Amino acid sequence: MRIFSASSSSSITRRWFAGVVLSALSTVALAQAAKPHVVVLATGGTIAGAGASAANSATYAAAKVPVDKLLAGLPELANVAKVSGEQVFQIASESFTNEHLLRLGQRVSALSKQADVDGIVITHGTDTLEETAYFLNLTVRTTKPIVVVGSMRPGTALSADGALNLYDAVTVAASKDAAGKGVLVTMNDEIQSGRDVHKHINIKTEAFKSQWGPLGMVVEGKNYWFRAPVKRHTTNSEFNIDDIKALPAVDIVYGYGNMNTTGIEAYGKAGVKALIHAGTGNGSVAAQAVESLKALRASGVQIIRSARVPDGFVLRNAEQPDDKYDWVVAHDLRPQKARILAMVALTKTQDSKELQRIFWEY
Repeated sequence: MRIFSASSSSSITRRWFAGVVLSALSTVALAQAAKPHVVVLATGGTIAGAGASAANSATYAAAKVPVDKLLAGLPELANVAKVSGEQVFQIASESFTNEHLLRLGQRVSALSKQADVDGIVITHGTDTLEETAYFLNLTVRTTKPIVVVGSMRPGTALSADGALNLYDAVTVAASKDAAGKGVLVTMNDEIQSGRDVHKHINIKTEAFKSQWGPLGMVVEGKNYWFRAPVKRHTTNSEFNIDDIKALPAVDIVYGYGNMNTTGIEAYGKAGVKALIHAGTGNGSVAAQAVESLKALRASGVQIIRSARVPDGFVLRNAEQPDDKYDWVVAHDLRPQKARILAMVALTKTQDSKELQRIFWEY
C-alpha cells in the first residue's frame, strides 16, 4: 500500500493546477492562431482625423491619428481576427497621386501573396476612396478580400462613424464569404462594390452609394449578401499591378452651359494621352467643343465621353457619332472612374476599339 504525505499531495495538486493553466493557455493560443490574419494598411483621411471639439464633425484636420492608435481604440477587433497595422501614407485623399496609387497597389499585391495573410483593409480618405478602390479592383490579382474603408466624421466627433466602419471592414476582410467578390467598400453598414460605389454627399454618414445597390450589409459582425459583381475584376482582370510601372496622363474636362474650349486645348498642349469629357445628360458635347475634341483625337489623344450626372450611363452613338469620330464612351462610369480605367487600359493598348471593349467589360 502507497502512503501519500501532505507534501506529496500538495505537489500533485500544484502539478495538476499547472497542467490546467497550461492547457487553458494552449487553448487560447490555438484559438488566436486559428483566427484569420487581417492587415490594415493606413493611408490617412478623415478616419484618422481629429477636430478641436466633439461638436466638430465637418471642421477638422485629416490624417492625424496613426494606425496603431486606430487599432488600439478598437479592442473588439481581437474577437474577429488577428489584426496588424502598417502606415503606408498619412495624407488627405484629395492629395492622392498616381504614384500613391501605384505604391499602394504594389503593397496590397505583395501582401495578398503571403500565405499568412487572409484579408487586407485599407483605411482611406473619402474624397478619392472610390478611385483607389476601383484601381485596386482592376489591378490586384487575388481572391482574398480587399476592403477599403473611411469615415465621414473624425473619431473625435459626436456620433463618429469610423470605429464601426473599420470594425465592419475587418469583419468582411476576415470572412471567407467575401472572397472572390472584387475590392469592396464598407461604409454605413453596407458592403459596396469598389467599381460601382460613389461618394454622393459630403455631410452625411450615408455618403457612399451605388446606383445598382449594395452587394450586401454587415449587421453585428455578420455579412448578408444580396448580389455579386458581374464586371471583370481582380483575378479575372487582364491588368496586373506587378507589371505597371507608370500611369499615362489622363485628365477630365467638364461640360457646362456656355462651355469654351480653353481646357480642351490646354490639356492637348500638356500632352495628355486621353481626355475624359464629363458631359451633360447622356454625355452630351456642346457644339462649340466638338471640333476641338475631333482635332485632339486626330492628334492621337483618346476622347472618352462620360457624364457629369450621378446615375445612368452613356449610350454609344447617341448625342454624338462616336463611330465616325473614333471616340469611346465610358458606359456607366463617372468621369473620375473613367479616368482610372483609361489610365490602366492605356498601359496595354492605344487602340480605340480595344479601349471601348475594356469600358464595356470592366
